[in-house]
Amino acid sequence: MNVPRFRLPAPELQIEFAFTLDRTRPVWLRDALGETVRTLDIRPLDRELAEYVPASALSALAGQGLRGEVMFPVPLLLTANPRLLGYYRLLYGFSQKEFYGQGHGLAKFKPMEEKGTLSAPNRQALPELCRELIECAERLLEGVGPERISRQLLDSLILLTLGPQLRGGANVKIGARGIVSVFEAIHDIVRDAVVTAQETCIEMRSAADRKVLIEFAPDPDIIIREEMTVGEFRNVIAIEVKGGTDFSNVHNRIGEAEKSHQKARANGFYECWTVVNVDRIDLGMARRESPSTNRFYRLSALEARGGDEYQDFRNRIVSLTGIRA
Repeated sequence: MNVPRFRLPAPELQIEFAFTLDRTRPVWLRDALGETVRTLDIRPLDRELAEYVPASALSALAGQGLRGEVMFPVPLLLTANPRLLGYYRLLYGFSQKEFYGQGHGLAKFKPMEEKGTLSAPNRQALPELCRELIECAERLLEGVGPERISRQLLDSLILLTLGPQLRGGANVKIGARGIVSVFEAIHDIVRDAVVTAQETCIEMRSAADRKVLIEFAPDPDIIIREEMTVGEFRNVIAIEVKGGTDFSNVHNRIGEAEKSHQKARANGFYECWTVVNVDRIDLGMARRESPSTNRFYRLSALEARGGDEYQDFRNRIVSLTGIRA
């Protein structure tokens, strides 16, 4: 019997991208722009384009059979559909973090793209915003060259910016699933001592009748604390979960865990654990790159609920939280 030499995982990320792209087209992409223009009286739109956009730029686009709004936003468009701010951001090649980050003064406009809302102050600021965006579009048109501009190129530029955004969103989902999986594994271990259990926090009683909290946290991902006196807690365990499965990126993820655990140690956590979703991890390398990590665990071992690695995880949870085994 021949054993296959190669084995590729299912293209789950691309499948998710395909469905996400379908949902995105009527919101941010050219489909959204076209549908918005169809709902407007074209005459005032043309007047605004003539007012805001240099005639030479409009002529350059017209020479390629394109209307001005495919590259240049005007207040009438963004008032009719505030989400179109996302179309122009993607076209100009800016990530959300870069576009709305500190230094550009654009953070207040983010609800336009994400929620489709236009506040009164933002409505008043639209002329200034459009002029700034139009300057950016002029530089793009000049840099690429009017003779190269086409609908296909503009769509491609948008997708080149959208791709990393979709991948980043997918990675966040993968990471979130990993955190939930570890949280559930801990819940199974301490179930008999649980007083209350919510989606993001578990309260239990130790054998010494002390309150112990297991909580989701922003950094690190999961923390376990024991109440010593009313309102005062001892930080027990900090757990950083790296749910990504890409083996080639494991070094970066371990480095991120180290930064998180350095903060945790500064906050008084004496046990810092890192859970990874890569089975072939080199523990020697991992310990060198994250010396602040006391214990490394594989997510697959915790999900299996069996084996030496899971048993070690279980024993340490029981011991450090002080619950009855």
